[in-house]
Amino acid sequence: MRGVEIVEQAARSVINPVKGMPFNWSVNPYRGCYHRCVFCYARRTHWFLDEDGVDRWGSRIFVKVNAPAILRRELGRPGWQREYVAVGTVTDPYQPLEGRYRLTRRILEAFADYDTPAGIITRSPLVVRDVDVLQTLARNAGVGVSISIATLDDALAREIEPTVAPPRQRLRAVAALAAAGIKVNVALAPVLPKLTDAPESLEAVVRAARDAGAANVWSSTLYLGDVTREAFFAYVRAHRPELLAHYERLYAGTYAPRSVSEAIGRDVRAALRKHPARNGIRITPQGPRQISLL
Repeated sequence: MRGVEIVEQAARSVINPVKGMPFNWSVNPYRGCYHRCVFCYARRTHWFLDEDGVDRWGSRIFVKVNAPAILRRELGRPGWQREYVAVGTVTDPYQPLEGRYRLTRRILEAFADYDTPAGIITRSPLVVRDVDVLQTLARNAGVGVSISIATLDDALAREIEPTVAPPRQRLRAVAALAAAGIKVNVALAPVLPKLTDAPESLEAVVRAARDAGAANVWSSTLYLGDVTREAFFAYVRAHRPELLAHYERLYAGTYAPRSVSEAIGRDVRAALRKHPARNGIRITPQGPRQISLL
């Protein structure tokens, strides 16, 4: 991680309220992300605090060094209702710094100790390191993991996710988690029009995900909000200039036209029908309290 500035900071709170999503709470142990994905919507979180979300998103990373301790304090409050918490909504909780700081691992341990169900989204196979903690959490309260795979094309993946492990390495992580009884999904996200949205490309990811034991595959279409738009268009100009005019027309606003998103959704659903989930052993919470995790 040469050239990356690491800023250690003390967080005052860790559990954040969330609006407009199918969950109410999130936890993010880092701000900024080494993965530097050109499409990352979370780049704007740097901009909110007067940081450069285009050029410094992956080179200046904030580490909430006290996050596990603060989380335990928050989970221990009498008013905490043990609601589902999403981990990694605006950063990858298993980016390389996690290998040194182990914040995400200790956060999952806290959830297990306080009977709080959680879901994780990551692009990193490092999540397999914590399979023991995930199994404990799965038994105590429930846990789900979503591993993001946008394409199986290694060259394209290297363009759009320059520091992420290759797609097939992530598929091996899916297989390892599924074999351990962890509910694991694949996030086919984001789907990039004219780059990863061909029906055969979408089906290839779905088929590989099912073969690896993914319980489900969900998708979303590229969203270009503040800051992300600038970063993505810089990528298009540098690597795919033939698509520049197309993207300028398609993304006059922040979302692709509904017709584009709906077509992608239809193709993904068709692939899921063609490649149904395989039966597998999955750990479920013990006792009467059953949690349904997306």
